[in-house]
Amino acid sequence: MSKVAIVTGSESGIGKATALALAAKGFDIGVTWNRSKADAEGVAERIRALGRKAEVRALDLTDPINAGKVVDDFIVAFGGRLDALVNVAGINQGGEFQDFDFAAYRRIMAVNVDGPFVLMQHAARQLIKQGTGGVIVNTTSVHETSPLPNQTPYVASKHALGGLTKNLSVELAKYGIRVCSVAPGYIATPMSDMDGADVHKISVPRLPLGRPGDPKEVGQTIAFLCSDEASYITGVSIPVDGGFLQVNPQFGGPGIVENMTGAQGKSS
Repeated sequence: MSKVAIVTGSESGIGKATALALAAKGFDIGVTWNRSKADAEGVAERIRALGRKAEVRALDLTDPINAGKVVDDFIVAFGGRLDALVNVAGINQGGEFQDFDFAAYRRIMAVNVDGPFVLMQHAARQLIKQGTGGVIVNTTSVHETSPLPNQTPYVASKHALGGLTKNLSVELAKYGIRVCSVAPGYIATPMSDMDGADVHKISVPRLPLGRPGDPKEVGQTIAFLCSDEASYITGVSIPVDGGFLQVNPQFGGPGIVENMTGAQGKSS
């Protein structure tokens, strides 16, 4: 029987790369979208071209309770089965802390923390019911552990998602459910205004590897964590960051913060 994975934010960026990497490993994929149904359908067609099944659903994480129902809908569509949930979708918005709008703060927390919380509840219930274990992977950020000036709500949300990952890895282990996170650094996604860029042609001298990361490099790491090859890995956060956390480049001098974080108010 084919394994099934749900990937949020899979219309573009890291989510798209993850969906394709998992399909290449033999997973059928629940593809979600928020901004572009056409892009999500394009990803689904690529998955089907790999010989896997794909279902497409809209997902609005600003409404966490209804977002959870999307997980249930996918489970039914795939014949009552789920093996992996991957939370990729996320947003950010910059601004000085003392002036930050509370409604904008709540929107960031809803998308980056509240939504994943509810989706993980629905996924965990199904995995426990199946009795065969499973995997949850959360996409946090290097800012799960490292500060980022003028991005306090985003950093808080990623710390919170990291905390959920660690706690659930212990709480759900008795059911054979592994819970991990991947912490991307400066990746060529819509959030960094580099979607589709050739990362090997972009110089970022203050990163040890000297370039941005490709979404595929994150997606392949997530696909590994979802596979049986990672069967003894749980509760960890794996940086995919080109050495970002070793040097904290956002503190390296004027202008580096803007260069490292990209456009504001965008989704990953």
